[in-house]
Amino acid sequence: MKVSVIIPAAGLGTRMAAAARDKKPAASKQFTELAGTPILIHTLRKFVAVPEVSEIWIALRKQEMGEFRDRLRSDGNDVAQKKVELVEGGEHRQESVANALAAISAAAGDIVLVHDAVRPFVTQEIIQEVIEAAQKYGAAIAGLPAVDTVKQVERTAEGALITATVPRERVVLAQTPQGFRYEILKKAFDEATADGFLGTDEASLVERSGKEVAVVMGSPRNIKITTPADMELAEFYSAIQNLDNEGTRIARRSRVCQRPTSDDLRQKS
Repeated sequence: MKVSVIIPAAGLGTRMAAAARDKKPAASKQFTELAGTPILIHTLRKFVAVPEVSEIWIALRKQEMGEFRDRLRSDGNDVAQKKVELVEGGEHRQESVANALAAISAAAGDIVLVHDAVRPFVTQEIIQEVIEAAQKYGAAIAGLPAVDTVKQVERTAEGALITATVPRERVVLAQTPQGFRYEILKKAFDEATADGFLGTDEASLVERSGKEVAVVMGSPRNIKITTPADMELAEFYSAIQNLDNEGTRIARRSRVCQRPTSDDLRQKS
C-alpha cells in the first residue's frame, strides 16, 4: 500500500494579508516564517518523518514554484529523504487538490492524505491514526469534539438571529489530515466536478458521494494558522516544541555519557 500526501498551498492568505495591509507586503501565509523557516516547510517535515508516507505533492501558484524550490534547497535538506513533487494549484483549494490528484499514480486501495499547508503542529500519531482509519473505513479525518455551545443562526442585515442550539455531542470540528482510499476520493472529485459542486473540504465531497467518513481524535495544538492571533499562538507552540526537542537531545546525550566503560565493567567483575 502506498500513501501519498497532498498539501494544497496555492491560497492567498487573505485574512492574514488584510491584517498587514498597512505594513509592508506580506508573504502568503504558508510562506510566513515561523522560527526562521516557512510554515509550509515545518508542515512538510511532519509528513517526511512518518515512515508510512511514500510521496508528497504540493500544489502551489505557478509564480511561487521557483522560489519554493530554492527555499527547499536551502532550508529543507532533510526533506530530500522523501519524494516531493510540485504541481500547479488552482483558484480554489478543491481545484488545487484535484490537480495533484490527477498527477498521482495510485492503485484503488492506496491511501491519499490531504493536509492544510498551515497546520504545522500535526503529530506523527495523528497522521498514522488517520492512515489506519482510512485503510479500515475508506475515509477518515482528524477532528475535535466541540467544547463551546454551538448555535445555528439565520443571517440578517444587522448580523444574525439564533434559530436553534445544536447538541455539542453531535458536533466535531474538522481538522486535517483527511485520508481516503484513492478510488473513493477520485470518484468524489469526479462527481463534484461534473456537478459543479464546490465543497469546503475533501470530506464534504466524499460525504456527498454517499460514503461514510470516520473521525479520529485530533489535537487542540493542530491549529490552522489563518490570522495574526493564530500566528502568535503558533510562535508559542513552536517555542515549546523547541524546548521539548532540546530536552530530548540533552537526555540522549546524558544517557550516552552515563554508559559504563570497559574499565568500569572490569572493576565490577
